[in-house]
Amino acid sequence: MANIHEIFGSNVFNEPVMKARLPRDTYKALKSTIAKGKALDPEIANIVANAMKEWALEKGATHFTHWFQPLTGVTAEKHDSFVAPDSEGRVIMEFSGKALVQGEPDASSFPSGGLRAVFEARGYTAWDPTSYAFIKDGTLCIPTAFCSYSGEALDQKTPLLRSMEAIEKQAMRLLSLFPGNTAKRVITTVGAEQEYFLIDKAVYEKRPDLMYCGRSLFGARPPKGQELDDHYFGAIKPRVAAFMRELDEELWKLGVLAKTEHNEVAPAQHELAPIYTTTNISADHNQLTMECMKRIADRHGLVCLLHEKPFAGVNGSGKHNNWALSTDEGRNLLDPGKNPSQNLHFLLFLTAVIKAVDLHQDLLRISVATAGNDHRLGANEAPPAIVSMFLGDELTEILESIRTGEAYTERKGDTLKIGAKVLPNFMRDTTDRNRTSPMAFTGNKFEFRMVGSAASISSPNVVLNTAVADVLAEFAAELKDVPEADFERAVRKLIAKTIDVHGRIIFNGNNYSEEWVEEAERRGLLNLKSTVDALPYLVSEKNVALFERHGVLRASELVARHEIYLENYCKTVHIEALTMIDMVKRKILPTAISYQGKLADVIVKKNACGIALPISVEETQLKKLAGLTEAMYAKLAELEVTAANTNCGCDIEATARTTRDGICREMAELREIVDAIEMLVSGEDWPYPTYAEILYSVR
Repeated sequence: MANIHEIFGSNVFNEPVMKARLPRDTYKALKSTIAKGKALDPEIANIVANAMKEWALEKGATHFTHWFQPLTGVTAEKHDSFVAPDSEGRVIMEFSGKALVQGEPDASSFPSGGLRAVFEARGYTAWDPTSYAFIKDGTLCIPTAFCSYSGEALDQKTPLLRSMEAIEKQAMRLLSLFPGNTAKRVITTVGAEQEYFLIDKAVYEKRPDLMYCGRSLFGARPPKGQELDDHYFGAIKPRVAAFMRELDEELWKLGVLAKTEHNEVAPAQHELAPIYTTTNISADHNQLTMECMKRIADRHGLVCLLHEKPFAGVNGSGKHNNWALSTDEGRNLLDPGKNPSQNLHFLLFLTAVIKAVDLHQDLLRISVATAGNDHRLGANEAPPAIVSMFLGDELTEILESIRTGEAYTERKGDTLKIGAKVLPNFMRDTTDRNRTSPMAFTGNKFEFRMVGSAASISSPNVVLNTAVADVLAEFAAELKDVPEADFERAVRKLIAKTIDVHGRIIFNGNNYSEEWVEEAERRGLLNLKSTVDALPYLVSEKNVALFERHGVLRASELVARHEIYLENYCKTVHIEALTMIDMVKRKILPTAISYQGKLADVIVKKNACGIALPISVEETQLKKLAGLTEAMYAKLAELEVTAANTNCGCDIEATARTTRDGICREMAELREIVDAIEMLVSGEDWPYPTYAEILYSVR
């Protein structure tokens, strides 16, 4: 492995590179522009572009691209070379400040939710100078926002940057009221833990469902799955270890702070966790991580699956969005410190998050709503669809003491003695962790665990930032005229009042239990079980007002996203249905019929030889298989009709409901029949690799 100090950030036009290559005044002006969030002066842009071009050429790059994140779920690129003609018929290498700052990709072929007509093609990409440019596959990639000709956001980055500005503004309003405050900025930070599956490429290429849908549509459970928990944190297999080593190196070159890697619970499942960084950079880095995982897996004869539930019967994959608030002085506003009951900053900001999550449960659920994630949420491997918060006993007791006005005695961690003299004693934390909670406080941050593995983390962070910003604005308005001598008393009164109303969102127990579902209903919490249930809330009066109040998303942008997300749901399920129909018609049905013929041949031969039994094995198997084949054929015909009659018409919500209640139900019923048939047909006759072959294909 290469020297980490030498390779880290080597493909990034980062601060050390800018400092070395830009004139001092230009460097200072660019730094000031980034820090203050102002537009870049054209003259400075030209100087930066030239330095960036020269650096990229030295690195072997021949092209540049505005790298952006449209509402397709993946990133997008349009490559242009640095080549330009000179007056003598030769070429020069050219890259202007205008080309750096602004691009013009065709916007008509990206999802717009009605914001743009098909014939209205113009769209713009705009450089995000807070996220460093980088080189990937010989191309200089410039992180950009993407908007329509009329200025509406058509991407993930634009509302994320707007939400970061919103929460900074409101957090600073509140912080400025605290006596002795010297902070000048507040930033949100995120670390996104990424789960994924690795399977052998040769096996993958024999499964159309994995190729087209990213998940298996059929598959009987293997004799061994994850029952023994032996894969979790187990020894990493050599091929996987080689993949992880190369992945680390590639990510480090791109400045991604990849740190922790291990086997996850399900066979063939793994996880990578980075060190946290600024939210928009973390979102960019997570997109790069997913891209690198797929590309590097291919080099190792592997395929990386990022679907939330690629295999029924074993755990699916998510990503844990670790979210925190910090000042420019390095103070984490969600760090309780040694005496949390006396830490007024912490308690007030913690309370703001509690109120924000309770008020906007619907938006947090929407932020993770996809057809794929519907298979994962509530499956006793991921949080349920009910949004709640885990604080732990200590913080819950502190807030309860403030609410009731009772005195609180600070807890002290005790020494944990394991029992063997050779092992060290260590201090036990004052509270446990809860892995079933959707929104768990984990020491100095909140871990939002509902995000699906394939999703962008931008959407949940837009919601978190905006929702918390709104509550911070309320708190600042309520406390702005309080005299300094009464400030602490007023803060504690505000906390008590807030917890009294919104404490219902706090739950420290088992989120997987049926008792919690019943209790959540009694508390009045939402249980939006599917994407179709959740998405209508996006355009509710409350939510439109929230986003418009803070300039994060306009009403038109929300209506567009509502339509895009519902269309994506319908199209995803429709593709799965068509794939399932194709697999059954072309291979599974012929296999079932053919195998019945084999059984019938054996029965005829036995009878011809005088080996007549009251009920032979072959007759029993044939009877079962014949019945299942008839049922499969009938269900196939039913699914074909439903899929053909369900398309995205004028009423997209009605189409989505039909998709969920019709296509999804019929697919599940057809799968159950096919999986039963798989168990009756010999392994050598079955047309597709089985679960056992897929999940244990990497040795």
